[in-house]
Amino acid sequence: MNLIRVELHKMLPYRTVWAILAIFVVLMLLILYAGSEITINGQELGEQMYDLPKFWQILAYIASFFNMLFGVLLIVLVTDEYTFRTLRQQVIDGMSRAELVLAKFYVVLGLGAFATVFLLVLGLYFGLLHGQNHSANAVFGQIDHLSYYYVQTVGYMTLAMLFGFLIRKSGLAIVAFIAYTIVVEPIIHFRLPDSVDKFMPVKALKSLTPMPGQEVLDQLTTPSEALPLPWAVLISLVYIGLFWFLSYFTLKLRDL
Repeated sequence: MNLIRVELHKMLPYRTVWAILAIFVVLMLLILYAGSEITINGQELGEQMYDLPKFWQILAYIASFFNMLFGVLLIVLVTDEYTFRTLRQQVIDGMSRAELVLAKFYVVLGLGAFATVFLLVLGLYFGLLHGQNHSANAVFGQIDHLSYYYVQTVGYMTLAMLFGFLIRKSGLAIVAFIAYTIVVEPIIHFRLPDSVDKFMPVKALKSLTPMPGQEVLDQLTTPSEALPLPWAVLISLVYIGLFWFLSYFTLKLRDL
């Protein structure tokens, strides 16, 4: 609780935190509201798109595109600790380096919980307002997609945390994080067979929120092999633990 209290004391007055969270909230609301206003052949798109339970998967897939925002936020929070030398001061005050990394991991878990609960509220609101099926089976039928999204978001933020501890400079760390997730790993995918590259960090995390209707698309194109959801969860949890350990190992070996 003391670690959480310290992190909240640093985060709550920080405008960057609120700005990034506001961007996520506003963009999600705009996307969903815009979808509800689209009419095709005299029928609102919301009547099809927002039908529960399939809407949970759609919602998780849309939200997955904003994981980079949360990753950038984690990098800023970590690198600011070096900029303002608060890590050194916390060690002087008696906190261990493992506790420093654990405190940031608590931030990761908290932000992931915020995003997931927000999606739950959005799903219930738009699903019940615009969807046609309001039964309990429909509402809770595929709600487990939110738990997959939570693991995915935590995974991206933990990877970003590692980049922050490795590079220490916010600008360079953000560029490296974005370059790895968008450029470097996809290039590696082209050099490896699907049976191997599906176990790589970003691809494993992406497997947690598959595109709705992917099975139909796979029938028309050559499908890219991805991990089944249970395996994607397991592999992602292993990577989350690995990223946390590497963050601790990096902090332990370096001077503050």
